[in-house]
Amino acid sequence: MSQYNIVAETSIETVVAEYIPDTSRKADYQSEAALEKDLISRLCSQGYEEVKIINEEALTLNLRHQIELLNNYVFSDKEWNEFFSQNIAGANDGIAEKTFKIQEDYVQNLKCDNGNIKNIKLIDKINIHNNRLQVINQYEENSGAHKTRYDVTILVNGLPLVHIELKRRGVAIREAFNQINRYQRDSFPDIADFTKTFFSKHTILNILTRYCVFTSEKLLLVMRPYQIAATERILNRIEISNNYKKFGTLEAGGYIWHTTGSGKTLTSFKTAQIASKLSYIDKVLFVVDRKDLDYQTMKEYDRFEKGAANGNTSTKILKSQLESPSAKIIVTTIQKLDVFINKNKGHKVFAQHIVLIFDECHRSQFGDMHNRIIKTFKKYHIFGFTGTPIFSINAIKGGNPLMRTTPQAFGDKLHTYTIVNAINDDNVLPFRIDYVNTIKEKEGVKDIKVRAIDVEKAMSASERITEVTKYILEHFNQKTKRSSFYTLKGKSFAGFNSIFAVASIPMAMQYYTEFKRQLKERSDIVIATIFSFSPNEEESDGIFSDEQFETDKLDKTSRDFLESAITDYNNTFKTKYDTSADKFQNYYKDVSDRVKKREVDLLIVVNMFLTGFDATTLNTLWVDKNMRQYGLIQAFSRTNRILNSVKTFGNIVCFRDLKDATDEAIALFGDKEAGGLVLLKTFDDYYFGFEENGNHKAGYVDLIIKLQNDYPLGQQILGETAQKDFIKLFGAILRLKNILTSFDDFAGREILSSRDFQDYQSIYIDLYQEFTREKNGNKENINEDIEFEMELIKQVDINIDYILMLVAKYHDSNCTDKSILAAIDKAVGASLELRSKKKLIEDFINQVNVSTIVEDDWSMFVKNQKENDLSKIIVEENLKPKEARKFILNSFRDGSLKTTGTDIDKILPPISRFSGGGRAVKKSNVIDKLTTFFEKYQGLC
Repeated sequence: MSQYNIVAETSIETVVAEYIPDTSRKADYQSEAALEKDLISRLCSQGYEEVKIINEEALTLNLRHQIELLNNYVFSDKEWNEFFSQNIAGANDGIAEKTFKIQEDYVQNLKCDNGNIKNIKLIDKINIHNNRLQVINQYEENSGAHKTRYDVTILVNGLPLVHIELKRRGVAIREAFNQINRYQRDSFPDIADFTKTFFSKHTILNILTRYCVFTSEKLLLVMRPYQIAATERILNRIEISNNYKKFGTLEAGGYIWHTTGSGKTLTSFKTAQIASKLSYIDKVLFVVDRKDLDYQTMKEYDRFEKGAANGNTSTKILKSQLESPSAKIIVTTIQKLDVFINKNKGHKVFAQHIVLIFDECHRSQFGDMHNRIIKTFKKYHIFGFTGTPIFSINAIKGGNPLMRTTPQAFGDKLHTYTIVNAINDDNVLPFRIDYVNTIKEKEGVKDIKVRAIDVEKAMSASERITEVTKYILEHFNQKTKRSSFYTLKGKSFAGFNSIFAVASIPMAMQYYTEFKRQLKERSDIVIATIFSFSPNEEESDGIFSDEQFETDKLDKTSRDFLESAITDYNNTFKTKYDTSADKFQNYYKDVSDRVKKREVDLLIVVNMFLTGFDATTLNTLWVDKNMRQYGLIQAFSRTNRILNSVKTFGNIVCFRDLKDATDEAIALFGDKEAGGLVLLKTFDDYYFGFEENGNHKAGYVDLIIKLQNDYPLGQQILGETAQKDFIKLFGAILRLKNILTSFDDFAGREILSSRDFQDYQSIYIDLYQEFTREKNGNKENINEDIEFEMELIKQVDINIDYILMLVAKYHDSNCTDKSILAAIDKAVGASLELRSKKKLIEDFINQVNVSTIVEDDWSMFVKNQKENDLSKIIVEENLKPKEARKFILNSFRDGSLKTTGTDIDKILPPISRFSGGGRAVKKSNVIDKLTTFFEKYQGLC
């Protein structure tokens, strides 16, 4: 067998920078079968081998041959059987274990017949072109509940690693992804261009071998094109500067401009990981600017790979890591590194070959510490990541004139991915900004300084603090969508959470006190605050002053107040933090964690958490603070992380006039025309529609009129085409309504009455359940091109309290007002959550005694019914009682019924695995019954 031992390799980029489309591609209609044939033909022309494999036996036989070719070794039958059953297809290996083998543990030990141990590679990650690519089609899998036939599968050394789901032209990519969700598929509608680029051997092998990350949470992440491009630009700069002995200069480094929220940590992690494996690189130092970011970055690095980054808490630990040959990647703060440099003159590490990666290369790193680093290390490559670079236009005056901008400090710009790119790619969300005027300026005051002083005094006036707090509490549920229900990591949540950025510590204290006062009458909003000593005011380029953890530098009033606020926090969460050095850092970490888990609803801050903090559940930033340039974009970007279809934008509510500052910042860090993309449109645009590129985009009014004209209530929707059109139309209405509910102007202008909207929603859910049943029946041709907005349905779901209120009214009428029963029936029919509980609700109405305390009656009724139903299932299916009850209890706790893994097997009665499929049938019956039971009582326990 030929082995490609690469001596020199040209730096071919994985991501195509510029591509000329194939003009010869067919424009006429192609069936999916024709697309499949066309794709395979193109892959073969690019060096793939087409093989005919349609069952597991042939797949395994081919795998053996491919592994033998890769390793230049021929297995005996005994060796192969043991290696296959133990090292490749282990009986206890799930998808996570198999993914780990491909990504991390791809060299396996073979015990040879002669007793020797031989390393067997499953994939060659060093010389990627030693791997063989094959393509198969129409492979059938019969082990699941339904027969699955895959369109096209790519084998790497015989291992099925890539699947392609083909969709004809005219079928939207998003709709194709619905089909992928059934058995983890992928798709693309333009065969010629996509095959030539993504499926070039160099690109697909690079992606599989270098640009995937298997995280500590057992998630397989594939880097996005711009992340791969940035990583390769850095690696290429290291290689070239090393070859030409340019290390120790700006020519050996550069900076990456990737907007906040685009995944810089993943990019930097993979860059550091690959760079640390270069034979001539001794260490990679990942440098952050602040102590609080050190914790954040360490958590992010640990999320990708446990132990990949050796964090340090002191310069003593940093010193030991710098001296340890095994510590290849080190995360440290610039402050600790500076202390190490000052205390260890002439240390041997300064002569080693080092890569320095700065997490956020903003202006605060362009000072004396930066200079000492680049003067002390001799053989270094220095790189910076930033979402908001400093150019001459936004550089501050004074200081070293040669160290004012990002290019002066780090070198050339190596790659750019702005906020405009990220929003276009749906990687971050746009912003919606409300400007709430809270100050009316006095007429006749012309002196700017006097006016500024008057305005600042007015800003902190107690009357204004009271009114702003009142406004936030009145609009809190609306802005954070508290009526929206969703599941995150197995837990159910209602709505999102928020940060309130204020101008100073005294204002933070005022607001916290006022929130506590106004919240005495309600307990549905959990507040917290955090601040610390800050040596400087906001810098002229908008960078927030650096709040350290030195609470001992706070004045007595501020520290005493912070101590009291932390005591409130301790009482809420049963913790034991205070303002002492160590405990305050742990308080910061706990606040960070609880905001991410959506346990804190509103966090009042001065500067902390406005940069470097990511929480997908956070959707609103309340602002009573002057911001500009870097700081403004950084703070706004806390809200625009992707989560679900309900969170469609980041909410910014400004109590100061930041419009000009916002426009300037967006133009600086996006482009002059970026405002129309970065900021959401107006209420009128969404409500009445708008013109875009010469086309009218329908508004809410247009869609409601079409709904009423085309699908009048009371008339059945006949035919598959009409049903699909209704689904698309009502889905569009749900998406628009989701946006409009964040506007104050929408209240009272919904057009449809709540009863009519319920009726339409009930039809929508009927069709969802009907099409879902057809999908489970494997009628793929019927429903693969439609999408239901069920997350948006859930946010307008009726809750059980509303039903109980109607039940109480019905009993108050001595059970004679049948219109109330009709209202209950409509409400339950319009609720995805309550439909599974319909029989339970009807039984309750018929059995409960007339009472004013319906809630207590309901709770007892549900408890008894749940116990009766579970006992019945345990008896009928002969389940192990103790194990079954624990399984159900854990399912309700986690918010999902886990039907895979060993937990479900533990509750089954003893059944022989050789009973001719009896165990599988038994397990399927149990799962069906427990699923129905779980759906019936979920949310009621």
